[in-house]
Amino acid sequence: KSNHFLRNRLFQVFPGRNKFLCDGRIIMARQTGILYFTISLILITVALFFGFECRLTLVTHLPFGFFIPIVCGLLFLFNMGCLLRTAWSDPGIIPRASPEENAYLERCLQDENTHEYRPPPRTLDITINGAPIKLKYCFTCKIFRPPRASHCSMCDNCVENFDHHCPWVGNCVGRRNYRYFFLFVTSLTFLCLFIFGFSVTHIVLLSGLQGGFLEALKISPGRYPFTLLILICFFSIWSVVGLSGFHSYLVGRSLTTNEDIKGTWSKKRNRDNQNPFDQGGLWKNCCYVLCSPLPPSMINRRGFV
Repeated sequence: KSNHFLRNRLFQVFPGRNKFLCDGRIIMARQTGILYFTISLILITVALFFGFECRLTLVTHLPFGFFIPIVCGLLFLFNMGCLLRTAWSDPGIIPRASPEENAYLERCLQDENTHEYRPPPRTLDITINGAPIKLKYCFTCKIFRPPRASHCSMCDNCVENFDHHCPWVGNCVGRRNYRYFFLFVTSLTFLCLFIFGFSVTHIVLLSGLQGGFLEALKISPGRYPFTLLILICFFSIWSVVGLSGFHSYLVGRSLTTNEDIKGTWSKKRNRDNQNPFDQGGLWKNCCYVLCSPLPPSMINRRGFV
């Protein structure tokens, strides 16, 4: 029993650059400052909307005005749930080779005649759906990375279906959390458009009540900070709309950001280059990326070592 309490859990000795919370149940990158900024910006924007915009709907008697806080609240809860699910979950970390596995590989690579160690090959050729793929050897994790996997320099882990490392969510985006990242970006787009639309509407209505647009702007920074809401949403919309559009394009073609940047399946390299992970159509790709069953985590963070 005493030995049981002396043993460490995996998250306590995990080799990657990650932060673990709640006794290993939550996994994040070590650099989480921008994540807290993201959460704060969303909270402040929604709080201003509820504190001022929603209150004004009762004064101006907008048609179906009572639906406005309900819709905004549901969008906010869904958006925060997707953000935290992306930030606090295992993105698909591939375990490093154990000492036994590494020793076995070295024995296999040892020259039978000279008994000298040969470095492992950098690639291993396989075929998936008729397309040749090179599996790259990771000298940090001592493994041949699966197709679409890559080593994240920020977290120091190989991640399955690696998309990118996103500082805004404080985590890598990979196979196990990509759908939640996509839903976070998409719902944030709708939330920004929703708040921006009603902020502009109320500025117009307030202009009529105050006798002009400039008069409405004069009172907005104080009692009704609509201008602040409009500015926050206006500058946020350009980034989140573009990001959600880009990832919608990736989902429709069953690509990752990493593959798109590198042009892995680009026909500019080779006219016969085909994406072997394309399911054969827009809707099939969407269902495959966003609705297929999630694989279990390959690292038992709370297991004893």
